[in-house]
Amino acid sequence: MSAGQEHRCDALAGLLEVLDLERLEVNLFRGISPQNGWQRVYGGQVLGQALVAASRTVDEGRTAHSLHGYFLLAGDPAHPIIYDVERIRDGGSFTTRRVKAIQHGRAIFSMSASFQKEEEGYEHASAMPDVPPPEALPSAAERVAELIDALPEAMRNYWQRENPIELRPVDVKRYLSREPHPPQQYIWLRASGRLPDDPRLHQCVLAYASDFTLLDTALIAHGKLLFDRDIQLASLDHALWLHRPFRVDDWVLYAQDSPNAAGARGFCRGSFFTRDGKLIASTAQEGLIRKRQTAYLIK
Repeated sequence: MSAGQEHRCDALAGLLEVLDLERLEVNLFRGISPQNGWQRVYGGQVLGQALVAASRTVDEGRTAHSLHGYFLLAGDPAHPIIYDVERIRDGGSFTTRRVKAIQHGRAIFSMSASFQKEEEGYEHASAMPDVPPPEALPSAAERVAELIDALPEAMRNYWQRENPIELRPVDVKRYLSREPHPPQQYIWLRASGRLPDDPRLHQCVLAYASDFTLLDTALIAHGKLLFDRDIQLASLDHALWLHRPFRVDDWVLYAQDSPNAAGARGFCRGSFFTRDGKLIASTAQEGLIRKRQTAYLIK
């Protein structure tokens, strides 16, 4: 195993620790945040932890098929997050849970999630976009080395840091130019190491990863970048539908587009496909995209 692979595995081990919540009571859990210097908790972490908390109150044999969450306040990474699970319904086929994430005595996130036992039924699905396979694309380290003088510093730093999720964008031209482009992007992703076989864990890791680049898609239409200092970005809500079993430690294509931006909000959608073309999940998010008065761009 190379040094880079070891580092990725260390980052993934850190993510698994973050997702392994401490049970305080029957329906009460405590989660920690990585101390990576971020000023607020990453939204995908709260999504993943809330889904873990809900899943731990559901009988074996049922997995999540949908979740709908609202981000209410920015999370403080210096303090634990308490997840309070409400058992709404345990039916013959479906189980419903409501989760409230609490910090400093206030709700910072709320989520409803539904779980279902495995059932047979009709099937159809959208086709996967025609894009190059992940093996044909540079790794993050190779991409930085290739574009070291052209990438904005913030993007170089982001791609060079240890990450539990490996990302391989199909097209990086939007990082190299301020020209507006159609608001869509395709990114291959996978966990940076082997995961246990628990399907619920793979769902929670995908929920974690689903917030990485989704709102960023709306910026493509305006020639803006995620780390620009003249805009304020924040996820407002997030929905995820889980269609089929999958493993997120193998490559998954994240196809994203943004059909609308208005009222200082951007609306974005995403579809996840296995490398053999199966649609495994769909997501949607609306987020705040607010112009700042004091503007200066990353160099």
